[in-house]
Amino acid sequence: MYYKDQQPLVDSFIYQIGNDRQVFHYFEHSNITHFRQGFISHLCALTNGPCEYKGDSMVAIHTGMNINEKDFNHVVDLLINAMDEQSIPHPVQNKIISKMALLRSNIIKM
Repeated sequence: MYYKDQQPLVDSFIYQIGNDRQVFHYFEHSNITHFRQGFISHLCALTNGPCEYKGDSMVAIHTGMNINEKDFNHVVDLLINAMDEQSIPHPVQNKIISKMALLRSNIIKM
């Protein structure tokens, strides 16, 4: 299941994060262009697209961020909001979220 329209989705997701007080602090010092390109590539590879993700591992990216379960779940909600905004059908959303859920343990560090 390759989702071909990553760019508008990622842009909507970045907008969601940028306007969210709960999780913005995790991203406030990020290079948005780098994050955008990395997430587009990661999403493409994760959905079995023609891309190969060559960025850092999820563990390397998130180590030291101390992301808790509540904030992780909130970011997932923001991604769902972005997918709704882009009119991505719910079956496709479910497939994307299920692929990303496999990375949860690499992101949440208590």
